[in-house]
Amino acid sequence: MTARAMLRRATGLTVSKSAADRAVRERMEITGETDREHYLAALTPAELGELVELVVVPESWLFRDPQAFQVAVQFVQERLARQAAGAPARPVRILSVPCAGGEEPYSMAMALCDAGVPDSAFTIDAYDLSAACVARARRGVYGRNAFRAQDLAFRERYFSSAGNEDYLISDAIRAQVRFSQGNLLELDARGRRYDIIFCRNLLIYFDKPTTKAAIERLAALLADDGILFAGYAEVPSIAHHGFTPLPHRQAFGLKKDTAQEVPPALPVPPIPPRPLSRQRPAAGAAAQPFNAGQRTPASAPAPGPSAAPARNAAPGTRLKAAAAAVKTATAAPSAAELLVRARQLADRGQSKEAAEACRDVLAAAPETAGAYFILGMLSDHAGQPAQAEEHWRRCVYLQPDHYEALCHLALLAEQSGNSSGAAAFKARAARIYQRQQNNRTVRAES
Repeated sequence: MTARAMLRRATGLTVSKSAADRAVRERMEITGETDREHYLAALTPAELGELVELVVVPESWLFRDPQAFQVAVQFVQERLARQAAGAPARPVRILSVPCAGGEEPYSMAMALCDAGVPDSAFTIDAYDLSAACVARARRGVYGRNAFRAQDLAFRERYFSSAGNEDYLISDAIRAQVRFSQGNLLELDARGRRYDIIFCRNLLIYFDKPTTKAAIERLAALLADDGILFAGYAEVPSIAHHGFTPLPHRQAFGLKKDTAQEVPPALPVPPIPPRPLSRQRPAAGAAAQPFNAGQRTPASAPAPGPSAAPARNAAPGTRLKAAAAAVKTATAAPSAAELLVRARQLADRGQSKEAAEACRDVLAAAPETAGAYFILGMLSDHAGQPAQAEEHWRRCVYLQPDHYEALCHLALLAEQSGNSSGAAAFKARAARIYQRQQNNRTVRAES
């Protein structure tokens, strides 16, 4: 079994080959192992854990996306008000998974304290796959990068200086959060269901089957009237699996869709196995852009009078028409069909073939934004962020309202430390997301 497969089985994460190889090389240097095959064959659970530590992404900061905490505090206050009016009383249960270095659950605890919510009125559980992250969270010491919020007044209220630009969180806030090592896919709350769950920017590292399994686990952990906060790039996937987005801008919260069933996705018609054409359109032919949001090929236009031979036509005419029909039926797949095929190949992990299919799409229809989006995803999974950014920028140039591409560009900007660029992409994505929700509301009411 390859290192990439081992890491995926242990974590559920879709780790790029370059990232897995880099982690193996680093651990081999540390352990003094020189034979890669022997290293992988003798891999112990402890050593596998060390590899996992090298591929997880613990990037976070305090009060990241503050709108989510504002909505969460309002939810808690409303819940407590109902309890005061006679509803059954119990602490509000909150879950943060993955919790990285504790920035998110500590932010929630501070937000509730600022709102005057008593310590006894809520509990916060926090899990992360990384033992190192959990240990760092329990220490509660944070450096300059953890304080990226515009308003840092909370640092004066809840932190003390630890020297060297480090700050130690107060014992009172630390006591409000229970940290544990754990994997969302295997998380067992022992029958406990949470009123609020933070699971942000985890699903983007999963393939589609693992994403579905993770959403099912989140649904099982969340109370029926609870609220789930996700990353902005993850809202569409979660909304396709039994959740409804909440109308709070840039909070990216969702509730279970218990009022009606989510309609099943349209089946993707199978594409017959035939050589992928790489011929460019004839000179002077206008390239037809393809709607990247469309999951299935566009329906063929209704046949006109000349689409089939007239019944009273001469035999020779009918033969010629039949031959033309056969030629049309065996023609190379359209750009729309190739794009569907590229998605299918990418979903199956056949990256090389998916990239080839995207190039065929662009050869036939150079303005196809969806092909650039898929190429960006393939580059990102291959550990090539610069190339991924180039593809996604081309995608939003061709289709400015491509929500998913904007979300991924925002993530790349965040990871590179470009906070202003990330904010700009987030704002664009939030406007598009809100417009889409408004359009759905209008259609539902009409």
